[in-house]
Amino acid sequence: MAYRTLNPFTEQLVREYPEHTDAQVEAALAKADALFRSDWSQGDMAPRLAVLARMAELLTERSDTLAQAMATEMGKLVEQGAGEIQLCAGIAKYYAENAAEFLKPETIDTDLGEAWVQHHPIGVLIAVEPWNFPIYQLIRVIAPAIAVGNPVMFKHAGIVPHCAELFEQLVRDAGAPEGAVTNLYVSSGTVAELIGDDRVQGVALTGSEDAGSKVSARASEKLKKSTLELGGADVFVVLDDADIERAAEIGTQARLANAGQVCTAAKRFIVHEAVAEAFLTAFKANMGAAVLGDPMDPSTTLGPLSSEDALNGLEKQVDAAVSAGATVLAGGKRADRTGFFFEPTILTDIARDNPAYFEEFFGPVAMVHVVKDDDEVVRIANDSHYGLGGSIFAGDIDRARTLATRIETGMVFINTATTSMPELPFGGVKRSGFGRELGDVGIKEFVNRKLVVIASGEAVQTVG
Repeated sequence: MAYRTLNPFTEQLVREYPEHTDAQVEAALAKADALFRSDWSQGDMAPRLAVLARMAELLTERSDTLAQAMATEMGKLVEQGAGEIQLCAGIAKYYAENAAEFLKPETIDTDLGEAWVQHHPIGVLIAVEPWNFPIYQLIRVIAPAIAVGNPVMFKHAGIVPHCAELFEQLVRDAGAPEGAVTNLYVSSGTVAELIGDDRVQGVALTGSEDAGSKVSARASEKLKKSTLELGGADVFVVLDDADIERAAEIGTQARLANAGQVCTAAKRFIVHEAVAEAFLTAFKANMGAAVLGDPMDPSTTLGPLSSEDALNGLEKQVDAAVSAGATVLAGGKRADRTGFFFEPTILTDIARDNPAYFEEFFGPVAMVHVVKDDDEVVRIANDSHYGLGGSIFAGDIDRARTLATRIETGMVFINTATTSMPELPFGGVKRSGFGRELGDVGIKEFVNRKLVVIASGEAVQTVG
């Protein structure tokens, strides 16, 4: 595949990157495997946690450089890029400070005697990551892997190669040895070959449903552990007792952040009929007030989509939705200007037989459903192939709690947009994938939970 930096605001090619050769890939894998078998991975955790602490410092120091690289490669607003780097620094710091506690032996009460579970690294991991959060997607996998002692080889998206090399260099500058984290410019075919190699013991992917299906099938074929974070069609529920102005403001931010290219963005707005008119009036005004422009310009509030392919795909989706009966309340087309811009768009009247009903719109397009009661909220929310995140805006928190338990999704946020924090486990259900990243749960996805038992009495007959 082609690795290149093409500025989505100017539509100009900046630089092309050659793919790594088979010999380079083999050498990188051999170094990673050798590191796994060394004291770096098998010994005291303290040196690895020191690397994470230094990574947090370097991320903060290099925030401007990284944010500008993201703006150039995939169009993220520099302010939003700086926010992403701040979160990444927090993740590195979080694991530097908490990993020792998370990975300490766990005692088990048993009649057999003394028993405990130890947490050990399992080996080299492959990470396949997308372009929409070029640094955050990497550190979600790599920070806990460093703490555990699992070397990581990562294949980033073809449109963010500079972000990939900047991150790899940052990890090295933080003191990680060669082989701990390796950036690969390779094809999906090479990834499949790597997954099949005995030296690789796990694979983490964030990306499309199609990519996740292929990677998980390959991992399963080779009996390797995998985690997947795939698409989402998150609901943004507005109940009849919600603060409508606040819901409309946060809903706009939750739909337009990163030009709508967020797995956990608000995509399906489910609004109670008693407040639908008021909400839509405020929501339409907020969406229409977005300022399209240069992602480097602080006054811009909506940047371009990441690529021409992304723009063309979104345009086709919207046109198909309208052809199938959807109503365009606002926007509905690509912006008439240089750059891969799409107008902030609101679609209503999306019937269940409209293909858009089950689709994920990866861009600034909101679908709005008006409902009569809480049961209809649940019915529409759960009538989806996806189950990643979701938000509920309500005055009655107990009512919102009840709804949260009924919605089939990996995460629910009440009176705030879906977000990410170092301590909060991140992941979904259904076609949104499986496994969790971040928190104390995420760090244990790729560990050997080794049971050790010291019998206190007579030996017992084995079973199983």
